[in-house]
Amino acid sequence: MRFVALAGLVSLSLVAQDFAPLEQSAREELAKFNVPGAAMAIVKGDRVVFSKGFGTANVETGEAVRPEMLFRLGSTTKMFTATALVELSLEGKIDLDAPIGKYLAWLPPKLSQITASQLLSHTAGIHDEAPMYGSHDDAALGNGIRAWTDGWLFTAPGKIFSYANPGYWMAGYLVEALSGKTYADAMEERVFRACAMARTTLRPTTAMTWPLAQGHDAVGGKIAVARPAADNAASWPAGSIFSNAQDLARFVTAFLNGGILDGKRALDPKAFALMSSAHAKYPDSPDSYGYGLSIRELRGVDVVEHGGSRMGYGTFIRMAPEQRVGIIVLTNRSGATLPATVDKATELMLSLTAKVEDQPKAALPISAQDAARVSGVYQNGDQRIEIVARDNRLFLKPGRSAERPLVKHSDARYALEGGAAEYVVVAGTDGKAEYVSNGSRSFARVRE
Repeated sequence: MRFVALAGLVSLSLVAQDFAPLEQSAREELAKFNVPGAAMAIVKGDRVVFSKGFGTANVETGEAVRPEMLFRLGSTTKMFTATALVELSLEGKIDLDAPIGKYLAWLPPKLSQITASQLLSHTAGIHDEAPMYGSHDDAALGNGIRAWTDGWLFTAPGKIFSYANPGYWMAGYLVEALSGKTYADAMEERVFRACAMARTTLRPTTAMTWPLAQGHDAVGGKIAVARPAADNAASWPAGSIFSNAQDLARFVTAFLNGGILDGKRALDPKAFALMSSAHAKYPDSPDSYGYGLSIRELRGVDVVEHGGSRMGYGTFIRMAPEQRVGIIVLTNRSGATLPATVDKATELMLSLTAKVEDQPKAALPISAQDAARVSGVYQNGDQRIEIVARDNRLFLKPGRSAERPLVKHSDARYALEGGAAEYVVVAGTDGKAEYVSNGSRSFARVRE
């Protein structure tokens, strides 16, 4: 049964479940982070058990958010691009472990050796960037990819996990090339229509014909509608789908139920199994990355999830496949994902082990050997960091910013003094740091 929500109403299936704490959390977090509005949906089994809008869709008009309103997804788009490419592989159109030069013969030598699996798992060695503005034309994706050189690689493919939006541009272009349709049309046919996601689209001129929550950002210290709206068709596969909580619940329901929707097969369950299998490890972490999904254990429960940020919007989707629970949050402020509200929903829907509070990490002495193996210059595309050794201490200098002292927490982990940002050191065969990872992006040592 497809769930249809009315503005501000909760499904009748909620009689036995008290979602008041979740709604309170959402309102508190919207106020705390000055986010105009949000929409949420929760899937349990094959039903949507919660769907509601919160706050304001447009600060200029005061219109309330409704669950059917479209938001822009940002990087949660990646799980949909991955779905399309993995389904093409299951149809025999591409071998995910074969060099992509087999399918795009004109690629330069180094790029031609990348595999689709490496693109989808962020291990292709491609540098990261995320330009918000560009052409609105479908042709922009192919035009951009055909201009690539081997200079897009910051390190050799397969060496390390490093989150790269452009890797998904290439993955989206493979969907386009293998299907014989534009990326947007291929996604419409292979994923959105298959899941009856009736109002999900990549095209802004289609999205604007349906109820749309306007994106917002801080302008002059105040929250304002983000103008002009960001759009760059060359980067659509990495983060530009327009969708709503109801349509996303359709996809999540298929994911949690072996590809079945409304009693019929919508998508191949083998695709979801491949997407939620570990294909890369985060440096010095138990967490993994599949295809378009992060994989981790959360207080005794295995979850797959992904966040997204696009100018004006933030999104988060968390799924617990074994328990068949999915949580969807959409917001209309840049980068806002309401993490406390996602966690509250997780606590309400899943049996979690007791929360263990993080303990303060002790600062360890930095030795001369540490200084020798860690200091150096590291680069990822145009992004550059330098670690400087001086007076038995280490200092981080990101780009043109002022240097800040680092504190050692282990041989692999360093953090900014007085700050939360951590830097993971990955050693090469010579024992010296070959990479430094911050968050989900890695930087390769620049050799003299």
